[in-house]
Amino acid sequence: MAERETAATDESTTTWSPIVELRQYTLHPGARDELIELFDREFVESQETLGTKVIGQFRTPDDPNRFIWLRGFPDMATRARALQNFYDGPVWKRHRDAANATMIDSDNVLMLRPARTGSGFALSSERPPVGSEKIPNGLIVATIYHLDESNAERLCSVFEQAFASGPADVGASILAVFATETAPNNFPRLPIREGEQVLVCFTGFADEEAYDRHRAGLAATNLGEAFAREFDTVERETWRLRPTARSQLRGS
Repeated sequence: MAERETAATDESTTTWSPIVELRQYTLHPGARDELIELFDREFVESQETLGTKVIGQFRTPDDPNRFIWLRGFPDMATRARALQNFYDGPVWKRHRDAANATMIDSDNVLMLRPARTGSGFALSSERPPVGSEKIPNGLIVATIYHLDESNAERLCSVFEQAFASGPADVGASILAVFATETAPNNFPRLPIREGEQVLVCFTGFADEEAYDRHRAGLAATNLGEAFAREFDTVERETWRLRPTARSQLRGS
């Protein structure tokens, strides 16, 4: 455990974050834009002042009633303290009824760590200010592979090789690769999906056309064939993510 904690500290100096929550909310029909407007206005800075990093928040064209977002923490102790202070604090108490009214389910949560040193999110862009309405063009594709512990490291290497060494003109970039964080949930008021081993890969594209070109280009390479052999039988979830106006993580 001590070795894990040292690695996480090194990781936090260059990337966000050593501990990441991937949160998927199922919403009542037609409520997504209402929640996003509330979230972008009230729930970004109010969390970040307490030690949380709001990495990105997204619509997905694959499900109009789903809201997906990512938040990170430098370590588990900060996670527990930041979540308690936020959910017991004035901003959440003031807006929780409006937020919860949009949701059918908010318990679909994976707690993750970078799969290896340097594979977390590098956030170089500035977050647009409160009130921003322009939706960025970028597209992020999040793929959740359900693995067992014995093949997670090998499949992570295959994934990174396939995408990093694939055709250079198809517009894809690896944004982050994460594995399951196995530390106990130290804020049990918010459930997480436990007892699962996952590899979660985030790739960024300028737009949908770049995503389509990448898939076609990768499929035509030897690396694409190797990738298919390794991953075609692995259970997965794939989500196309479109950043909200204030998401700091963007596809391009």
